[in-house]
This record gives sequence, structure tokens and C-alpha cells, in this order.
Amino acid sequence: MEEERVGAPEGRDRVLADLRALGLGERLLTAPAELAVFSSDALTAFRQRPLAVVLADTAEEVVATVRACHRHGVPFVARGSGTSLSGGSLPLEGGVLIALNRLNRILRIDPRARLAVVQPGVVNLEVSRAAARYGLQYAPDPSSESVCTIGGNVAFNSGGAHCLRHGMTANHVLGMRVVLPDGEVVDLGGESLEPVGPDWTGLFCGSEGLFGIALEVTVRLVPVPEAVHTALAVYDSLEAAGDAVSRIVASGLLPVALEIMDALAIEAAEASVKPGYPPGAAALLIVELEGGRETVAADAARLAALLRDSGAAHVRTTEDPGERALIWKGRKAAFSAVGWLAPDYLVQDGVVPRTRLGEALAEIERLAGAAGLRVANVFHAGDGNLHPLILFDGREPGALERAEALAGDILRLCIRLGGSITGEHGVGVEKRAHLPEMFGPDDMELMGRLRDAVDPARLANRGKMLPVGDGWS
Repeated sequence: MEEERVGAPEGRDRVLADLRALGLGERLLTAPAELAVFSSDALTAFRQRPLAVVLADTAEEVVATVRACHRHGVPFVARGSGTSLSGGSLPLEGGVLIALNRLNRILRIDPRARLAVVQPGVVNLEVSRAAARYGLQYAPDPSSESVCTIGGNVAFNSGGAHCLRHGMTANHVLGMRVVLPDGEVVDLGGESLEPVGPDWTGLFCGSEGLFGIALEVTVRLVPVPEAVHTALAVYDSLEAAGDAVSRIVASGLLPVALEIMDALAIEAAEASVKPGYPPGAAALLIVELEGGRETVAADAARLAALLRDSGAAHVRTTEDPGERALIWKGRKAAFSAVGWLAPDYLVQDGVVPRTRLGEALAEIERLAGAAGLRVANVFHAGDGNLHPLILFDGREPGALERAEALAGDILRLCIRLGGSITGEHGVGVEKRAHLPEMFGPDDMELMGRLRDAVDPARLANRGKMLPVGDGWS
């Protein structure tokens, strides 16, 4: 029975024959050493080796591969740069992995309509670089923006440091051309900000690949702000930094970003990219304003008063692009930088109400102490999206299991405080078992029905998001 669930042996042989017939040549990988490269994404605790990897050059090759998989009942998963932190692009043994990095063309930029049409393998930051000549940018900016791709951003509805004001990927996708799990190619949405009918693009964004693969994505562009003001505030405790966030939000001021880093995250960033953060800080709060010059100037004065009244030990402000870039370099490098502190780490991205940030951080500290592990905190404070980095040494017996148990406790804490198990990293395989803890049986049943309406054979990214067993795989 298990063989049938991942594709019967004859089906695997037939799909390989069909893929060879596509004339992919060296772009069809089947050797063990070649497949090993794709056996994991950024969540390296999970590893599985696929049957084959297709390095697609064109949308037509993606469609042909999906059709071959559907024809022979073989599951498939799409992969961009493999930056998923929830195992979202983990392959399935006996399945086909479709790599989309070669589909990396920006097909069109329309500066008057303020949109761009891109292939799924386009790197996030490249969209803004291409649009800059028109005074435009693509707003969603995940920390991995220099390597992550638009297709993956769509699959997981990625956000980023500036999502507080700009919103998530779903707020910036106007339309898509996608191949459904049965190989049918359909157009969702269009180029209008006010589409007619059901919001199919909104449904597809964040579906983690369960509804198929995006072949082209039409994204909304926004003007590059006339002025940007960045403030870096130092606090003696995480609680004080969290209280400052509540004070800023309660004032009615709407920054484009509100980010917090704790002492461990600061230490890691300084060891790695050396952003020059003030020494000895227990917590840093990064606040950014953008807009017209007069508006930003007025908001900056209000912000200065709020930070002063919040008890900040030191405040540094800048409007210089180079200084601003260095501040953000430290923040965006925080995940990889913790490698300077420990050989391994797990990261969560649970969400709690802003009003309960302090409570959540205190409880995470208590849980970490009980588990005998260190946790570095760096997070989107403006929307309560926590990113606790659980540090451990996988060479120590039982260390990974303790880290995973702590990660689960943190997710349950987020649910208990009225939040969510994920803000932008997705459920993938990592949080799959926690989804029923957040949603009731009726909600879970509806998710399954919706998935089966699109993919009754459950071939697209099988084993992700929805729990395995009882007909869910």
C-alpha cells in the first residue's frame, strides 16, 4: 500500500521514460550524487531523495513534466532556490522534483500600469532592481530577498521586514498563469487591482504548492519613496523594546517596519556582517518611515519623542542609503549569522498579538531555560511575527530532539496566546502536526475537500501542510 502512495514501481519507470523523451539531456538528473544536492531545502533536519530532478528551461517543460507525473500517478514538487524554512520544497522519495531556477526572465515591466510580469525563478530583489529605472520597486522583501524566488514567495505568501505597511505577497500579486496538478494550464486574475469574480490568485498564494505551479506571475509595483528615515534604538531589555512597539502603534504612527533583535542576535550579526550596532545592548529596535519628504520629517519628529519617552538608552537615526543598508544588513543576515554561535539551529515563525509580545518572549525564555538551550530572538515586532532561533549542536545525543520539542512548545504557546503557528514560513512538513491544534475538525475537513477538488490524486507537493494519515497524505 505504501508503494502505491508514493507511486508504484511501474509508474516510476514510465514517468522516467516520458521525461527522457522530452529531450532534457543532462537537465534530467537521476544519479544518486546529483539527487543528493536536492534532498533538502533550508530546513536541513529533513532529507529525502527524489526519483528524479528536472531542471526546466521553459514553461512548456514544466507543463510536460506535470502531465507525465499525472499520467503515471507520480507525485511532484516544485523548487526555486530552496530557501524554505519549513521543508516546503522537500522532495518525496519516489517523486519528481521540478527545479524552476532557469525560468528567471522578467518578461515585461509596464511603468504606466505599475506592474511586472515575471517567471517563477526570478529572484525577488531582481524585480526591484529592474523596476528602479522607472522609480518603482517590488515591496515584499523577505530576509532572503537576494536569493529567494517569486514562485516560492507566491507559494508561501512571503512577507518581510516591510510587510507592516506594504502587506504580504498576496497583496502584490495581480494575476498568474499556473499549471494545475492534472496538467491543465489556466490564467488566474489579471492586471487589474479590482478583479471580477472569485479571488483565485488569493487562494493560490500561500497554498504551498498544493494547487499546482506558477508559470508566470504578474506583480504590482509601487513608487520608490521620496524619503526614508531609519531609527535604531537601544534598550536595556526585550520587554522595554516590546513596550516601545506598543507605544508607537498606539500613537497612530504607521512605520513601514518595526523590527527587534535581542542580545544573541546582535552578537551573531556583529560576528558575521559587522553592521556596527551599539555595543552592550540587550535589545535593538529598528523603526523605518517612508513617504513624502514633509510627511517623513513630521513623522520622524513624532517618532523621536516616542522613542525618548519609551526609555531608549540610545537612538541613532539616518537618512543615508549606505548607513541604512548596513543597519538592515545586520537584521537580514541574522538567521545565517547564528552559525557563529552554534553549529545548528531551528527557527520558528509563530505569531502572537502585539499586546502579548512581552508575555510571549518571557515564556520563550523560560521554556528555553528548562530545555537547556539558547534562543536568539529576531522578529517582525510590528505584526507580532516571532522568529526564535533555537541554537543547538546536532552532534550531541538528543540535542535535535530537545530543539524540536522546544519548537513545538513555542508554537503551542503562540496558539494559546491567540496567534498562529506561522506568519510567512508556511506549514510545510515541520508544522504539519500542529495545524489541527490551531484549527478545528470542520476547518481541517474543508481544507481537505478544497485540496481534493483541485488535486484528487494528491500529487502536487504531497505530504506538505496537511497532516499525513487518515487519508490526508
